[in-house]
Amino acid sequence: MLQEKITQDIKEAMKAGNAEKLSVLRMVMSALNNKKIEKGKDAVLTDEEALQVLSREAKKRKESIDIFVKGGRPELAEKEKSELAIVEAYLPKQMSKEEVAAEVEKIIVTLRQAQGDIVFNNIMKAVMAELKGKADGKIISEIVKEKLG
Repeated sequence: MLQEKITQDIKEAMKAGNAEKLSVLRMVMSALNNKKIEKGKDAVLTDEEALQVLSREAKKRKESIDIFVKGGRPELAEKEKSELAIVEAYLPKQMSKEEVAAEVEKIIVTLRQAQGDIVFNNIMKAVMAELKGKADGKIISEIVKEKLG
């Protein structure tokens, strides 16, 4: 399970004296525990739910990087980039823009055959269900808009 792997990596980071990795993994574990609390008493997170939390944490880092770069704070942007790399190590490999475009095209063709006329929301729902955790929602949205003209 993903949480067990993170717990094990926290122990290894402590033994190795890797303060940055330890800090990031503790933050991730805290976010996972908050999700458990949100679910209710004696809740156990599935790997899918844990991946959602990790994706959210990665997204926060990406947004922070953009803000720091625009604000002229490259040292803080670098710190966020190194944290992002640690978080992304637990996420599935992200699809390239070309791979996402190919998947979106397949899904649009399938939906058109099944439903005829389709709308943006229906496509997004189908694509997000298919590519959840494998691609950034922002990229997916851009590609779907592009494909619909």
